[in-house]
Amino acid sequence: MFHRTQRLLLRPIWPEDWECIFGGIADEGVVRNLARAPWPYTSDDARAFANLPIDDPCCPRFLITRARDAALLGCIGLDKKDSGAVELGYWIARQYWGQGFATEAGQGVVSVAQMIGHSQLGAGHFLDNPASGRVLKKLGFRPTGGTTMRHSCGRGGYVPAVEYTLDLAAGEIMQAA
Repeated sequence: MFHRTQRLLLRPIWPEDWECIFGGIADEGVVRNLARAPWPYTSDDARAFANLPIDDPCCPRFLITRARDAALLGCIGLDKKDSGAVELGYWIARQYWGQGFATEAGQGVVSVAQMIGHSQLGAGHFLDNPASGRVLKKLGFRPTGGTTMRHSCGRGGYVPAVEYTLDLAAGEIMQAA
């Protein structure tokens, strides 16, 4: 599945993308904000990620690329949790932080989620990563009022995380600024 936004092309992740993925995520500042990525992040981790099968077509994963030159900016996707809830997750390579790419890619994936037929999405961020909370709020996510202790492979333990929800059926989506 592909999706185009104003500046981005969201495309499937292919096995040969592992080197670009490794170049963008092998940064402790990026990994520490993710739940599942280990630190240190190795080339083998990038290869394994790039080769992950698509288990559920209703939960696509995308490489975030700049449309004008195909530069890898990060990854974004939907993931089904054990509870059955669908969660938005993403990372942006450090050199592209603060340029609106996470919000724009998020808006694209929220649109895809609606097209697929999801009625609600969840998301979260570690308490010490408020920038991610600002992205989620721009997308229309609302804090649930709950914080949970979420495991971070990169930090090697549980870290407080703020939880958010987005009711797609109620049309809560906001346009990226």
